[in-house]
Amino acid sequence: MKKFLFFTIVAALFLSSCGTTQISKSVAYKGLYEEKPLTILLMPPINRSTNVEAKEYFHSTLNIPINDAGYYVIPPFLSMEILKRESAYDSELFLNSSLTKFGEVFGADLAVFTVINKWDKSGIAAKVYVQVEYIIKSIKTGEVVYSRIGDVTYNASVSTGTKGLLGVVIDLTASAINTAATKYVDVARACNAYTFKDLPAGKYSPKSGLDGAELAGSKEFKVMLDSKYR
Repeated sequence: MKKFLFFTIVAALFLSSCGTTQISKSVAYKGLYEEKPLTILLMPPINRSTNVEAKEYFHSTLNIPINDAGYYVIPPFLSMEILKRESAYDSELFLNSSLTKFGEVFGADLAVFTVINKWDKSGIAAKVYVQVEYIIKSIKTGEVVYSRIGDVTYNASVSTGTKGLLGVVIDLTASAINTAATKYVDVARACNAYTFKDLPAGKYSPKSGLDGAELAGSKEFKVMLDSKYR
């Protein structure tokens, strides 16, 4: 019996370690390190959620973490206007197509696609639930050089510090109001900041070419964020 328990524990530990294995950025994002891109184009997000405004929330905040990582991002307001004028507002049409025309028009090296699968809110639970997929493709080769998909729970709960049953009621009411009033651009900003935290450093970062040994994040993740995460 003792031997059986011993081998069971060892097997469990082995499987657990296999499930959490991480690889370096230079392996996970080999294409990024080889291509050494400078300029990035943000494609209009693909919105499959029930929130019609989610597309705008994500597009307006995507540039911040990518800029911070050391890349030049074509200003979203400028690229969006040009894409609309050129009838390229629907990114679904280009996700699996050649992107060379975007390189010619914008001089960009990479195109960022965002697919918003879910955007739901619960006033009672004081949560916003988002599932979003990020795909960065080389405009030159069409290869995917970075991709992640995440289930994000944004916590909008409020604690007033009031004790007892009255405190529970007050906190629930305050949380429901706060959830309804939450600036959803803050939710999108938190999602983007978390997703791109492992983006390899770009040419304009002092860490450019020096972070390849760092561990890459998981391709799929679940996380709870709040307004403090930026």
